[in-house]
Amino acid sequence: MKIAIGCDHHAYRLKESIKLFLTQMNIEVVDYGCHTEEAVDYPDVAFQVASEIRSGNFERGILLCGTGIGVAIAAGKVPGIRAALCHDIYSAERARKSNNAQILTMGAQIIGVEHAKKIVDAWIRSEFQGGDSGRKVQKIIEQELLYLRNGDHEETDKSTNHGCG
Repeated sequence: MKIAIGCDHHAYRLKESIKLFLTQMNIEVVDYGCHTEEAVDYPDVAFQVASEIRSGNFERGILLCGTGIGVAIAAGKVPGIRAALCHDIYSAERARKSNNAQILTMGAQIIGVEHAKKIVDAWIRSEFQGGDSGRKVQKIIEQELLYLRNGDHEETDKSTNHGCG
């Protein structure tokens, strides 16, 4: 297995620990940054990792930021990508088994290194089970394709309007 990994500056240290852990599991890891604790914008890293997975260069990816939320949202904007925020072992297993998530996201300001390793291990060892879950994931894929085909690229976020203006 070959995994793409990336983070923002808030998660640099956690990323380095996860890289070492994966290497010890004989998993090839390619690091898409960041490479220091200098501030970076997490969407840039998330888009790059998600695009590499979409292109078929990697089977899976791991993205980290302060909470794991931002990288999950950003990665999920890349067509065909399912990124799952997981801060416990059960969710990590289900992210793979039920949702076929190619990207695991976690927050360095939420969980510690040892717990993160357990989550990564559970996610790595889990495989998509298909069945009823396969039907549900297919519905997600079909909806995404529908939006892409129809060119539904609304540029404004109505959730920020709050009924004003």
